[in-house]
Amino acid sequence: MPRPPKEGVASQVDVARLARVSTQTVSRVMSGHPHVRPETARRVREAVDALGYRVHAGAASLASGRTRVLGVIILSTARYSSGALSVGIEEVAAAEGYTVTTATVAQRAPIAAFVAAFDRLEQQGAEGIVLASPIPADDPAMIARTKRIPTSIFELPAGSVDPDRVDQSLIARLATEHLLDLGHKTVWHVSGDEYWMEALERRDAWERVLRERGIEPPPVIPGDWTPESGYRAGRTLAAIPDATAVFVASDEMAFGVLRALHEAGRTVPDDISVASVDDIALAAYSSPALTTVKQPFESVGRIAATRVIDRIEGRAPTPMDPVVPELVVRASTAPPRA
Repeated sequence: MPRPPKEGVASQVDVARLARVSTQTVSRVMSGHPHVRPETARRVREAVDALGYRVHAGAASLASGRTRVLGVIILSTARYSSGALSVGIEEVAAAEGYTVTTATVAQRAPIAAFVAAFDRLEQQGAEGIVLASPIPADDPAMIARTKRIPTSIFELPAGSVDPDRVDQSLIARLATEHLLDLGHKTVWHVSGDEYWMEALERRDAWERVLRERGIEPPPVIPGDWTPESGYRAGRTLAAIPDATAVFVASDEMAFGVLRALHEAGRTVPDDISVASVDDIALAAYSSPALTTVKQPFESVGRIAATRVIDRIEGRAPTPMDPVVPELVVRASTAPPRA
């Protein structure tokens, strides 16, 4: 079977000649066009493999008018959730024949930074955008952009109804009610960074559950999602003799809480029960293993990417199961000492 010279690069013409088809047929096979005879498509693919032919993205874009690029805007952070969301997005994009390009925005950046990131992705040819960042969904500049290009927004205003959105109030309710049902008289709370709407929703739901039980909520202990802030919060908790239960807004902060309590001689769960959120991989292997509310980050990423690509392709929304948080009970929670 003939091959191009070693110093050369196989072209579409080379593939067409070897497969005994037209260059238009090669283009159709490479773009996944459905109306190509199976035998013809097989010959083209064999020629592609034999010649080591690779489609040039820029040339394909010029020929089809499509870039098949999906843009993602995320915060510049080391949080586990960002990486897990990206895994789900990348998985769907690859299956659909899309590439993913990402724009990062600094923590607590003004809305103008998100607008600039959105525009940058559009200029790079993104046909749809996944906004995996906390931004004001009602900002006029963002509204204008999300109307002109298919977009999935993770952080919607509280009370919004969206099948792709994890119910943050339910997360807090599951954790808080679990601790109260164990017999604890009250539950303290280490909040996440209140720049994020999910932190505010969890805090509000925690407070609401306590008031429903006739309990005056104790002061919120602030955190910022980092283990360091959890450690500081744990030192505060260790100094409160009657604190027997705490709901921490993320697993990563909970690791810091556990360390501080251990150093202070407060035993978990005998002295203080600890429940948190996310169920990251390390949660099952901490000491003690964390009781936590599982957020299926990869599923959320897959759903967001699928929704955007469905809109780009002009097809009906793909049926998908709703994203539901789940309480995972482990060794870090128990009834209070008699």
